[in-house]
Amino acid sequence: MIFRRRESKDATTGESQAAPDGAPADGGHTGDAVLSAGDFRAATGPWDIAERPADDDPGTIDLGGLVVRLRMGLDLRLQTDQETSVVQAVLLVAGDGAVELRAFAASRASGIWDVVRREIVGEASRHGGTATEIPGPYGPELRVVVPAQAPDGQRGTQTSRIVGVEGPRWLLRATYLGRPAIEPDADHVLESAVRDVSVVRGDGAMPPREPLPLRLPPDAQPVSE
Repeated sequence: MIFRRRESKDATTGESQAAPDGAPADGGHTGDAVLSAGDFRAATGPWDIAERPADDDPGTIDLGGLVVRLRMGLDLRLQTDQETSVVQAVLLVAGDGAVELRAFAASRASGIWDVVRREIVGEASRHGGTATEIPGPYGPELRVVVPAQAPDGQRGTQTSRIVGVEGPRWLLRATYLGRPAIEPDADHVLESAVRDVSVVRGDGAMPPREPLPLRLPPDAQPVSE
């Protein structure tokens, strides 16, 4: 299921935007200082819904556990379970790549991304691939290369870049595909869109790593390919 934003003339475009007041625009550096992962998130996003309440922007789509702001040049696709129709993940698609978003509950203490990261490394190895840790503004990221088969049957590899962002009692996992997986660029439309995401953890008790529930938007208008 695909959704696209219909833009007005003064709506947000896919062009790079200035960082919020007081936030660095160069990936976590302010002069000679380097922001911690938590400080960088708090300054630039992704946001907790308490930090950036939903507004009346027609480009804002409420998906339950995630609130996404669309922009020109992006499609929103929802990955659903074929048997239950439950939404499992959000996929933002641009011309040269995509990013898959999944959000999970976490405890008040940080560190869940350290555990998840080790599991991803092990999973990649079991599938005959590699997972290399690389630095990022939110802390360590993973570049994962696994064997894959193209639609024409040829064997090759698929590269993804997995970023874990820890917020107040939640973890947002963003998996980049295509060009953003190989050439990280803070000004890319997909990276800007991820920084625009708000996470809705809720106040109820949830075990760590339980997926935050996602839903179809109530007034969704699917667009066929």
